[in-house]
Amino acid sequence: MLPSQRALFEMPRDICYLNAASYSPLPLRTQDAGRAAVGRKGTPWTLAATFAAPRARFDELEAYLQREKPPVVGIYSNLMTRTNVLRVMAAAKNAGSTIVVVAVLLPTGVAWVAFLSTINAELQLFLPAWVRARGLSVYQMVLFGAQGFGALAWGAVAEPVGIVPTFLIAAAVMVAGVATMRVWPIIDTSGMDRTTVQYWADPRLALDADPEDGPVVVRTVYSVKPENEEDFLRAMARVRLSRLRTGATRWGLFRDGQAPQQFVELFTVPSWDEHLKQHSDRLTGTDQQYEEEAKAFSASPVETSHLIAVDLPD
Repeated sequence: MLPSQRALFEMPRDICYLNAASYSPLPLRTQDAGRAAVGRKGTPWTLAATFAAPRARFDELEAYLQREKPPVVGIYSNLMTRTNVLRVMAAAKNAGSTIVVVAVLLPTGVAWVAFLSTINAELQLFLPAWVRARGLSVYQMVLFGAQGFGALAWGAVAEPVGIVPTFLIAAAVMVAGVATMRVWPIIDTSGMDRTTVQYWADPRLALDADPEDGPVVVRTVYSVKPENEEDFLRAMARVRLSRLRTGATRWGLFRDGQAPQQFVELFTVPSWDEHLKQHSDRLTGTDQQYEEEAKAFSASPVETSHLIAVDLPD
């Protein structure tokens, strides 16, 4: 327990207590609230007339669930806690619709668990080894963060318009999301070779570069005939994604003003060590394919050099 939290509990300073679920100590405010509740129970004639209003509201909601159609009861119960689900199941049983509720809840739960396990497995198989942990962390952050913000947003919608209209709105949003796949289709990655390969030659420098030196600009010169320019530029569009995917922070392709057939590719990495990791750990079979397709349009062997930033004196 943090020292700043001790004042919240009735705990001597010489006690070091390891919290354990149901045996966790109650905060002082919780104890005070409990004593006040017991006191009110002992003198019920002192309670205000509005004391039972929350209970009456809960009874109204439970009665509403019993009157609603079975699919609505089933979907609503799937979004509640386990205790409330049991209460809704009991209410549905009284209404004679237990089978419908189970028929809705069971496949929904199975589908949700199957979705999570499938996506987790696919990501681990798809992501290259050097970025796998980072990719999984971003996925988990987006998934569960969206659930939290989504619950808050739909709760704000349900408060003024009600539960059933909120579900109808959510269904419409889901259909609209599916429709956007025609505009933003999912990229087909089935043919990508994500095996790590080392096909770049070791860089040969005339100086001893420190791993922290940088940023580093990698310069590659291509000589392309006019009739191959269009195909070359399409190939370089894929090379650009490869460079940025493996650690480059900036990328550009330039035409030499004095020699129009020469194209100069420049990409920047933060440090010399970061560039060496591109050589050893980050390139995949697909990156190699993209690069070889671009080099095939060069009329002469490509030339690569490395420019390392120099610190100027103050």
